[in-house]
Amino acid sequence: MMKIHKNLLEIIKYPIITDKTTQYIEDNKYCFAVDYKANKTNIKAAIEYLFNVKVTKVNTSKIPPKTKKVGRFIGKKTKYKKAIIELNNQYKINLFDEN
Repeated sequence: MMKIHKNLLEIIKYPIITDKTTQYIEDNKYCFAVDYKANKTNIKAAIEYLFNVKVTKVNTSKIPPKTKKVGRFIGKKTKYKKAIIELNNQYKINLFDEN
């Protein structure tokens, strides 16, 4: 049982906060960068376990690696998977600390 909870904690990496995703929060949708191999059921279980909320919908998209150039060196940024989670209307996730 402990191993399952550890795996759920490793699925969600960090919240994605941009202008577009802050507009999503008004519609009760939240964006997270997740493990590249995670599927929708794992993502739903991880969000419900971490934040104690009820998820109604999960949309995912794989973001391809982008090339970056620093001087004469060319490299690639890491690829990642983005999950857009829609919560039930009575639940909220507080991503920002209100002082």
